[in-house]
Amino acid sequence: MKEFQDSSPVPPSLRNLQILEALAREARPMTATEINASLGLPKPTIHRLVANLEQEGYLSRQLDGRSYLPGLKLRQMMLGVMHTCQYDLPRHDVLVRLFTAVGETCSISIPEGDTLVYVDRVETNWPLRLVIQLGTRVPLHATAAGKVCLAFMNPQSVEHFLRHARLHPHTPNTFASAESLREELARVREQGHAIDDQEFIPGMVGISVPALDGRGRVLAAVTFHAPVQRMSLETAMTHLPALKRAASELADLA
Repeated sequence: MKEFQDSSPVPPSLRNLQILEALAREARPMTATEINASLGLPKPTIHRLVANLEQEGYLSRQLDGRSYLPGLKLRQMMLGVMHTCQYDLPRHDVLVRLFTAVGETCSISIPEGDTLVYVDRVETNWPLRLVIQLGTRVPLHATAAGKVCLAFMNPQSVEHFLRHARLHPHTPNTFASAESLREELARVREQGHAIDDQEFIPGMVGISVPALDGRGRVLAAVTFHAPVQRMSLETAMTHLPALKRAASELADLA
């Protein structure tokens, strides 16, 4: 029997990028067959390429054994790109304008696995402030930005997180059970913003809104934090319009 030959003119290196692009475009776990729906590669080819990407750490297999998500190596590359983007002046200018309006530390962050990573930040000059370096990872479930990212993820990813993440109670206010966090995420989706009422660090409050793409997917979270000695949660909420403007400006830059 004559062996089937893949006659596609696309170089293998570009095929790998197309696979990663298809996965990023859908922003959900996908099987090799689903990934291939937009590529049209021969079945043996798509399975071979996906297996190679998994072996090299660019894809990781879900617990169902069939679907894939970005692997550790790909996520590290994504973070590297975001860290490099600290030199993206238009994006940083969005934070500067927000800081001018709010007067407290403002940040942009993205989800990374079951944590949140800060990729850009403008610090207040007040002696009493929350100092977090770029690249620092914090828990999704205990921060305003993390809850925003979770709330606007696809339902499959949220349920996977709720089933498998360790919801450590950092303070008495932390949503430390799957049931309570699920209810909180529903409120965040309905309201379009999340608050951190001393849920991660005692004495610190924060508000976060999502920067969404045209399909309603989270590009990043825009947040500000302040100590309760200087700003009550009620006062912080008065800055919600400025936060939403910043998130809209950030989305327009994407």
